[in-house]
This record gives sequence, structure tokens and C-alpha cells, in this order.
Amino acid sequence: MDSPWDELTLAFSRTSMFPFFDIAHYLVSVMALKRQPDWNRSPFLELSPVAYHKTLASLHFTGCVQHRKCPSANSFALLGTFCYVEWYITFFCPCDLVSQGYSFLPVQLLAAGMKEVTRTWKIVGGVTHANNYYKNGWIVMIAVGWARGAGGSIITNFEQLVKGGWKPEANEWLKMSYPAKVTLLGSVIFTFQHTKHLAVSRHNLMFLYTMFLVATKITMMITETATVPFALFEDALSRMLFGWQQQFTPCEKKSETKSSFNGTGSSTSKPIAVASDTVKKKHTKKT
Repeated sequence: MDSPWDELTLAFSRTSMFPFFDIAHYLVSVMALKRQPDWNRSPFLELSPVAYHKTLASLHFTGCVQHRKCPSANSFALLGTFCYVEWYITFFCPCDLVSQGYSFLPVQLLAAGMKEVTRTWKIVGGVTHANNYYKNGWIVMIAVGWARGAGGSIITNFEQLVKGGWKPEANEWLKMSYPAKVTLLGSVIFTFQHTKHLAVSRHNLMFLYTMFLVATKITMMITETATVPFALFEDALSRMLFGWQQQFTPCEKKSETKSSFNGTGSSTSKPIAVASDTVKKKHTKKT
């Protein structure tokens, strides 16, 4: 007989994401899109607002669409209906009631937590799907799980290019966001578990990883901080791998400061000596 813990985690791993978790995912994505400062400044918005908003909504829903196999045409049509109805009422609801309701912190925490739950399901689905075609292909499994779990973060560059606001300094590949980092970590962990290199059951790992995502996200929202939990680990790792290059810079700076100090001292001493000579000459002329 299974323990209560196993029953809990197993029931959690069998939870369906449709429709409530998917609706929460759509709500968070659409509200994040609406709060972007440049969402209503694009010239494409004035030419075709419906096409503009549908394009942005589709780009934000990429990760959720990728992980779903669409078992039937009816479920796919229902999923699309939920998607665009929620997009429409979020942007064009009278008196902006949806945004006002979403402004309450408990609603935001609930929706954000439910969205993080869907991230785990997308990562697991991506790793399993890749293993069906590439047996024990670690790189492919990690890449597909990462792409499905953080689809919106990965295609941010393409989204900005479509909107006409792409900037080289805002490259997601050069400066990864927290969702992309935590999804990459989860993809690696579930790949190890799927290839039997991690001695833990899938449902237990799904429960633990999801609780970590939800707790971290809620903590970041309550404290209103953008500090990534991996910052300390990244800093320590960068010092271990690249810190030896910085050991020479303080010595070089000290030598430069000493040389500059000596140079300034010699240069200042010369004018003082010249000034003293001129004073002596004037004094001799007077006498």
C-alpha cells in the first residue's frame, strides 16, 4: 500500500491543466503583455490593431500551445476560444474591470502560482516527447524541454522583431531571465530522471520542483524583488571559473596609481622650483 505522500504526489502529477490552469496561464501572459510600456506605441497597432494584438497573444501563448497534443479538434477549438476571449476582454473590457480585478495581490499570487504549475507539465511533456524520437539524446531532450517550458522567454527576440522594437542589448540569449534559467534547470533535472540517472520517481520530482517554482515566484512577488535565487550560485561559479583573471587587475591598478602619483609629484615640483628662482631674481634686482 502506498504511503500518503506517494498518493498525494501521484494525484498531483495526474492533475489536468485544462481549463483552470490554462486560463490562469493566459491571464498572466495577457496582463504581462498589456503592462509592457511599448505595447500601444507600435505603428502596426494603428494600421491593424486586431492583427497586432492577436500576433502578440499568439507569441505569448507559444509555450502553452507547444506542449499540448490537442487530442481532438473540439478541445483545440475550445482552447483557442478561451485564449482569444480572455485576450479580448482583458484589453477591451468596459471600465477596464479585468485589469482592476487583477490588480489585487491575492489574485496575482494565485494566477502566478497556477502558471508555474503548468511550467512543470510543459517541461515533462517536452522531455518525454523528445525521448520518443531520440532515445537517451540528452541534448535534444534538454533543448525540447527548455523550449516548451520557457517558449515565451526564448522567442522574445522574435516577438520584439515583429513589434519593431528589437534591441541588441535586450537579447534573451545574452541576458537570460529567471523563467528561462529555472526552466533550463528543470529540463536538466527531468532529463536525468527520465534516463534513470536520478534515483527519484517522476511524480515526487514533479511535486517538489513545482513547489519550488511556486514558493520562489510568490516570494519574489511579495517582496517585490527581482533578485534571482541563483544569483549567489552564479556569482560563486563565475569566481571559481573566471576569478583568476581578476587577481592581476588590482596589482596593475596599484602600479598605475603609484606611477601617476610619482608623475604628478615630479611635475608639480618643477613649477615650484622655477617659481622660487624667479622670486630670487626679482629680489636681487631690487637690491
